[in-house]
Amino acid sequence: MATSARALYERGRDATNAQRYAEGKRLLARAASSTDDPDLRARIAGTTAYALAQTGEPARAEELCRQALDQEGVSAQTRAVLSGQLGVLYTRAGRLDEAEAMLSEAIDGLDGVAQANCLLNRSLVHMQRRAFDACTADLERAVALYETAGDASAAAEARHNLGYAALLRGDLIMALELMAQSRPVIADSSPVSAAMSDLDRAEVLREAGLADEAERLLEDVAVTFGTARMRQARAEAEYHLARSLVRHDPQRGERVARDAARRFRALGSDSWAARSDAVRLDARVAAGRRTPAPQFTATARALRAAGFPMEAASVQLSAALDAARRGDAVAPRLPADAPTPLRLRAAEFRAVRARSRGRHAESRRHASAGLDLLAQWQRSFGALDLQSSSTMHGSGLIFAGLSAAADSGDPAALFDWSERARHLSQQVAPVRPPHDPQLAADLAELRMLRSELTGKEWTADPQVRMLSDRVRDRQWSATGAGDTRPRTALEELRAELGTETVALTYVFTGTALLCVVTTAEETRIVELDLAAVHAASDGLRADLDVSASIRTGPMGAVIARALDERMLRLDDALLGPLRAVLGERRTVLTVPGILSGIPWGMLPTMAARPFTLATSMSRWVQERGSGSRPVSAGFAAGPRVPRAVEEVRAAASVWRDAHVLTGDEARVEAVTAMAGRVDVLHIAAHGKHAVDNPLFAGFDLADGTLFGYDVDLIPHAPDTVILSACELGRSSVRWGEEALGMTRVWLHAGTRSVIAAGAVVPDDVASELLSTVHTGLSRGDAPAVALAAASVTTGHRTPFQCHGSGF
Repeated sequence: MATSARALYERGRDATNAQRYAEGKRLLARAASSTDDPDLRARIAGTTAYALAQTGEPARAEELCRQALDQEGVSAQTRAVLSGQLGVLYTRAGRLDEAEAMLSEAIDGLDGVAQANCLLNRSLVHMQRRAFDACTADLERAVALYETAGDASAAAEARHNLGYAALLRGDLIMALELMAQSRPVIADSSPVSAAMSDLDRAEVLREAGLADEAERLLEDVAVTFGTARMRQARAEAEYHLARSLVRHDPQRGERVARDAARRFRALGSDSWAARSDAVRLDARVAAGRRTPAPQFTATARALRAAGFPMEAASVQLSAALDAARRGDAVAPRLPADAPTPLRLRAAEFRAVRARSRGRHAESRRHASAGLDLLAQWQRSFGALDLQSSSTMHGSGLIFAGLSAAADSGDPAALFDWSERARHLSQQVAPVRPPHDPQLAADLAELRMLRSELTGKEWTADPQVRMLSDRVRDRQWSATGAGDTRPRTALEELRAELGTETVALTYVFTGTALLCVVTTAEETRIVELDLAAVHAASDGLRADLDVSASIRTGPMGAVIARALDERMLRLDDALLGPLRAVLGERRTVLTVPGILSGIPWGMLPTMAARPFTLATSMSRWVQERGSGSRPVSAGFAAGPRVPRAVEEVRAAASVWRDAHVLTGDEARVEAVTAMAGRVDVLHIAAHGKHAVDNPLFAGFDLADGTLFGYDVDLIPHAPDTVILSACELGRSSVRWGEEALGMTRVWLHAGTRSVIAAGAVVPDDVASELLSTVHTGLSRGDAPAVALAAASVTTGHRTPFQCHGSGF
């Protein structure tokens, strides 16, 4: 018996809804040729139009819908369905007025799930217009209708879109929560549905400043859409990838945006093509490439005509910023409801224009106003990676302010801007979340997977990526924001220094390296030779690692001499102009990201000198002297470190109250519990820095890795932490100024000072040096003082250094 036209239509509709578009179109074509019923033929046309639009034929899809609406004998309900389909097509083409009219007509003529579908689609029109109240109202109505109908998958999609609306309002935490709740249900539908969800999730990650993760996700999403022959969706993924690349790889961003625009034009999606053109122009400005003004004008006009006034304003700002860097420009007028990123860009333009006119104070004022706006948004963030990565949005303002401050020649202004730059990612003290059993279980599973995937790129494993995402999402949501830390002025710093301490504030403006040298008596700016610093730093880490592994024989002597020569060159470049002021004083330093790998304790001028690398001068001033003399110490020795047990037992012997965990006792839960009870914590274990996400750096213990996420959840962190684990003093630099690594994780958790090395240190050297450090700590010496004294006593010159408030 032949299959009926109705059955063929239903099978074709189901295949299309499951993103099996080729199969769906074949079944729908058979259905259309098997019936003369005008109403059924109209339904078939509507579903076929959807499949055509998804596979890159929007013009043909629109024509089908219009032809069906013109036919006699089509029911009112079917007309409403076709109007809804046309509304979707108009939305994608950027014809928002027509889209809203059609979708509203459909909503009035439908009920149940069909009505919910149109509400969901109309919410996208409101979203593009930034009419968030109307958008939220449509989505909440859709969720209620889907839940009444028992359609969990569609309800999850609507909640996901509520998350996207939260993203556009600037509420990243709510966006992530709603998307995380919805994703498991959506992902169960199909790989394409999961990719649709991930496309929006990547935007959240990009807005949070986690560009590398966002871009990997977008590349995977684009492949999924390409495999499914969803050309529009693939081009949209490329558009978002280009937006992310603009910040740190504008050349590639320009290429990807150009390819996306080409795809959109081939599909007839002119509004999306114009949006891609806007990203391409942004990339050219970011790369410093001059662009003819008419290109900006034409793109802004196309965006405004398509109903994207905010993106048109952004293009005009890009044009103005490009002109301001070359001399002068007029500020474009922003819409009253302009989003925060656009207002930040406007502040950057005003700062750059004022600087180009030689108005340094005005430039700093505009940059400061922009950063104050960003700081208000950041004050809701407690999680470390979210605090640090979100500085992405202020990177242009930071460098504009630093450059204007440097131009002024005013030490107080330059110091203030250095503190602003450092303070931006640490202004909020975190509120620790309560114990979360699910988070603990996810971290335990990650430990197991990391152990099983030894020797492989474990972060590429799909299960690892899923768990990593979930861990981060839960930590972002659970870590609250507490008090806002104040910033210290230069005069307050000078009052704290006394006669025995000098403060060195290194500042990188993007083009120059300077140092604000501050004593109790004076402050001055010293310009350093940036080219000499780069030349002396090139290959530094490799030399440090080689010198630690080859220490004897003829080759060992050659390597040692080469390292000595490098240290002398670095010393001359970074400290040579400052030696007269330094004298024999203790030193507190703050350094920008480009100097994060310098082993300061190995520079001749710093030999035997107590020094500490502060997260900011403000935090050093606020914390110094606040700690009490330590009375208890905890020690843990990880597996496969030859002298770890010897090291911790020798170090523990100088303490009256010492707790030592070795062998199978040195497990993650036991070590973190001990960390909450002691004043000083010493861990001797293999460690590994994680470049992509330093919160997944950690130490190898008996039952796996103790991650940065474990540390960040300790309610009461030790006052001092010693990390006898190679590489865990390393940092990843984010957005020019911020350096994030395991040392920052402990400092964020509440530790005052961390002693760690940024390069390999031989086990015997680390064991002897750090055991000696405890002699000083146990008698009440400050950590930086104890480390300097131990270096003199043992004669070891190492990359170990003190971070935080070391004295």
